[in-house]
Amino acid sequence: MKRVFKWLLRGLLVVVLVGAVLFANFWYFRPWNINWFYNRVFLQFALDNPEMLSSLRLLEQIGIRAHNSKFADASPAEEERQANKLKADLATLHQYDRSKLEGQELLSYDILDYFMTMQDEGDKFRGYDLPVNQMFGVQSGLPNFMADTHNISDERDARDYITRLSLFGVKFDQVIEGLAQREARQLVPPRFTVDKVLDQMRGFIDKPANEHMLYTTFKERLDKVPAEKIDATTRERMLAEAATQVENTVYPAYRSLIKHYEALQPKVTSNEGVWRLPKGDEYYAYLTRMHTTTDMTPDQVHEKGLAEVERIGAEMDQILRDAGYTDGTIGARVQALGKSPEQLYPDTDAGREQILKDYQSMIDEIFAGLDPYFATKPKAGVEVKRVPAFSEKTAPGAYYQGGSLDGSRPGMFYANLRSVEDIPKFGMRTLAYHEAVPGHHFQVSIAQELKGLPMFRQLIPFTAYQEGWALYSERLAWEAGFQKNPLDNLGRLQAEMFRACRLVVDTGMHAKKWTREQAIQYMMDHTGMAEGEVTAEIERYLVMPGQALAYKVGMMKILEVRERAREQLGDKFDIRDFHDIILKNGAMPLTLLERVVDQYIARKKAG
Repeated sequence: MKRVFKWLLRGLLVVVLVGAVLFANFWYFRPWNINWFYNRVFLQFALDNPEMLSSLRLLEQIGIRAHNSKFADASPAEEERQANKLKADLATLHQYDRSKLEGQELLSYDILDYFMTMQDEGDKFRGYDLPVNQMFGVQSGLPNFMADTHNISDERDARDYITRLSLFGVKFDQVIEGLAQREARQLVPPRFTVDKVLDQMRGFIDKPANEHMLYTTFKERLDKVPAEKIDATTRERMLAEAATQVENTVYPAYRSLIKHYEALQPKVTSNEGVWRLPKGDEYYAYLTRMHTTTDMTPDQVHEKGLAEVERIGAEMDQILRDAGYTDGTIGARVQALGKSPEQLYPDTDAGREQILKDYQSMIDEIFAGLDPYFATKPKAGVEVKRVPAFSEKTAPGAYYQGGSLDGSRPGMFYANLRSVEDIPKFGMRTLAYHEAVPGHHFQVSIAQELKGLPMFRQLIPFTAYQEGWALYSERLAWEAGFQKNPLDNLGRLQAEMFRACRLVVDTGMHAKKWTREQAIQYMMDHTGMAEGEVTAEIERYLVMPGQALAYKVGMMKILEVRERAREQLGDKFDIRDFHDIILKNGAMPLTLLERVVDQYIARKKAG
């Protein structure tokens, strides 16, 4: 019997040692299997980003929840560590023999190689970004995350919420440290950004703690937790703790950032593009390549934009003339149409509620009618919600937020209802198709539901692919007959004109030294968008240079490869197969997307 125990003990020791060796190889060295390496890169990135883990809800499925009481480190030291880690991971990737890979393994290698190489190339421009601006940042993103993403289903979740409130000061201090380092290098935001962020933050803390959204949304979700999970006494105690944290931690954190921006305010006077920064032209050329995932130069993008504005404008002009709008610029005529009473909802709570209901109806309608165009549809649903009131003034007109990987939270289409005058009925269908179905919701959800691929393939961001697909979806919905009304088609063309104008004004401001006011006027003349909406967009491009180029460039590439496939395959072309090829590989650079489609064409020809 002793001999048996001795052998069992030795066997257990061997298993432990083998496990330790395998783990060490996986975590610290070049893993023997490249898929292990992919998983390590994703896992280490995820563990450094607790907010992302909370959003995905991956680890909760195996009982791991510690990340839900933490925030990611936003300090300059962590930024340095992440940059060095990226270089090391890229070097490890290059140690694998690419020539021995094929199929999806080769595609995974090339996607990750492209992504990490571009990120590494951009490290020389570290600090050029604007981590706090009127569009996003810790001052708006953190409370939105707490209200919309942090899950509360039991007492532990609720306590984690309170713990995260207690960490607002740490997070804000880390961001302020990074801002100070940028300012020491003369990397400062435009003046309007400082002004608007100050207004935003002052408004955020202008009410008692127990009336603040971080408290009220916590209470609303706490009330939905069954009584057997949290008793009444515990609820009251936790609500009091949350109010205390808002008052004693959250508000002081905001006051610190307000104080920092008040000191910066008199030092910034420019509202110009990134050409004003050291090596600004080189920086923008990099951003153009990075966001479009092409080798296009800013000048090439600008010229393409001018040509597209002219083409789309001719189509819009004809529809407007047929509708009786003949005088003035295209923009002025679209504005006149948009202000007509039949195009507007009542400027009331009921009117805004009806907008949300109508968006949902449009989404449900098209979802039910897409079988001739899609062999694959996402399992996850999509809901329409209003952009939070405190951030709607500077938020975009709409945006999409993907659902959780465990299916507990659906995809969300957020509509900005700051002004009903910005939401003429003729443009609503196009917006719903772009943000939800078959746009972002199809692309993001199908990617999240992919099986047998490395996790990073489900989540890696390539704006030109993702936004290109959403803009392509607007066109596809029209081709499928969901915009039969000529004015609905005008809404589609207006949206495409809007993206074409982006090619002109983004490159105009950042590469050709256009003024903010010049860009606003150009977009108003051609799109017909309201001045307030246009101003918000132009200011977005000033704090997110190059990002807006991705939409139209991505759409044009998808249309280009679709027409190539249609021409070369003839009767063998199947739009459902084509959409599967685009969507069932996850996001990728446009250069690799073109390669994937060419391989699909070759297989269909051979088959």
